[in-house]
Amino acid sequence: MSLTTDAPNPLSPRTLHPAGPGRSGPHPGGAGGGSGGEEPVRHLFVDRPKVYPSDVRGFFRRLKWAALAVLLAVYYVTPWLRWDRGPGIPDQMVLIDMAGRRAYLFDIEIWPQEVYFITGLLIIGAFGIFLATTLFGRVWCGYACPQTVWSDLYMWVERRIEGNRSERIRLDRAPWTAAKAAKKLAKHAAWLVIAVLTGGAWIFYFNDAPTLLSDLLAGEVSWRVLAFVGLFSGTTYFFAGWAREQICIYVCPWRSYQSAMLDEDSFVVTYEDWRGEPRRPVHKSQSWEQRAAQGYGDCVDCKLCVHVCPTGTDIRKGQQISCIGCGLCVDACNDVMRQLGRPGDLIRFDTQSNQVARALGQAAPVRIVRPRTVLYALIMLTVGAVMVGALVLRPSVEVNVLRDRAPLYVVMSSGEVQNAYTLKILNKTHAARDFRLTVDGLDRPVLAAATLEGQGDALTAHADPDSVATYRVFVRVPRAGAAPGSTDVTFRVEDLATGETGTHPSVFMAP
Repeated sequence: MSLTTDAPNPLSPRTLHPAGPGRSGPHPGGAGGGSGGEEPVRHLFVDRPKVYPSDVRGFFRRLKWAALAVLLAVYYVTPWLRWDRGPGIPDQMVLIDMAGRRAYLFDIEIWPQEVYFITGLLIIGAFGIFLATTLFGRVWCGYACPQTVWSDLYMWVERRIEGNRSERIRLDRAPWTAAKAAKKLAKHAAWLVIAVLTGGAWIFYFNDAPTLLSDLLAGEVSWRVLAFVGLFSGTTYFFAGWAREQICIYVCPWRSYQSAMLDEDSFVVTYEDWRGEPRRPVHKSQSWEQRAAQGYGDCVDCKLCVHVCPTGTDIRKGQQISCIGCGLCVDACNDVMRQLGRPGDLIRFDTQSNQVARALGQAAPVRIVRPRTVLYALIMLTVGAVMVGALVLRPSVEVNVLRDRAPLYVVMSSGEVQNAYTLKILNKTHAARDFRLTVDGLDRPVLAAATLEGQGDALTAHADPDSVATYRVFVRVPRAGAAPGSTDVTFRVEDLATGETGTHPSVFMAP
């Protein structure tokens, strides 16, 4: 499916001619042409006209309001939901504890070395968007993208304060007065409040929400917290209030990716040009039969489909990169057709294959199951199954071993050869545990640790709940039992309460 854009090309030069005495308009002669011809002024970038989206009512507008309400509620409420995990463990249902190096989601606790779970979620999310786009076009962009959600909220505030589309245009063109300044100030104040609430809510996902709110109100937070609140507040205010559709058209890479995701069986916003063209404004004195006899279509060129579009796209020009697939133009056109007594769905969600068939008086079947949709679904199911399996089978105890590199070994006065290691025992349970530490692969090893009592072929180590216990362990073997060079060994820790075992390979060095 080919995509075009009706947005101004930033690389297309615009030619302007300087105004001055004797130059009241364009100079047809150009450089060197006519009397007194001068070199035209060329500007590399063309200013994009400001978009003033109009309000509209209809099914897709209600669907967007519902999506906005649900998504904003999830975003703002989630940090305040509690989930009891036991004493000493954070009870916030969703929390990314940077200080504690943990991520919590319901009963799931993710440790730093388990970042592959985050990778799996990102893969599922990416292919989920691929699948949704292949089936229903840019439904993510039109309904669930944060840029769309907050821009919709900001535009709603703008309409409540400054009025409908025509009133906002007149207000911007009018000279500055006290009334205009008051409206602008009220709008931007409301935008800033929403931005601060947005930035603050995001920080709550990384801290205990009630505690952080109390500290914020008391002015007892660190400069880092304030800096991140300011950062996310500023980006929300700029992206949703000022940049808006320009983020979708020029910044977001998804606008380019979608051309690879869509095919002729994807549901996208379409315009039935075979029915609407050629377009012409409607005249009360003319019946639709007379209009049809003159060869005109149903489109009355009211441009409401353009005026309600958040990106200012004219869908009558075909599929374009700037279209986010929200369907508001469908609501606007259907409302006009209903008032004129004409059939609806001149603009509609449809597949390109069905549009071609309808133009011929036929119908194309809906093909949900296609090679690419099956592939995307299989990838998501496979990654999801692997993640669930890894989550169910992951051990509650792990051990990491780091051998000292300098010196490689020490020959004791008794003739024994000693190596030193740093052991980290990860106790992922919410209860204190004792572990039995042994080494496999050596002849009569003797283990000792500076912070543990006794020595022998095994040591007993302790680990607090949900923590990492670090020990410096020394392993000695008789000189006669130490093989020259490097010997592969395995450190083994066994939970004395459950019998669960964790192992880690290493080496033992000897002369």
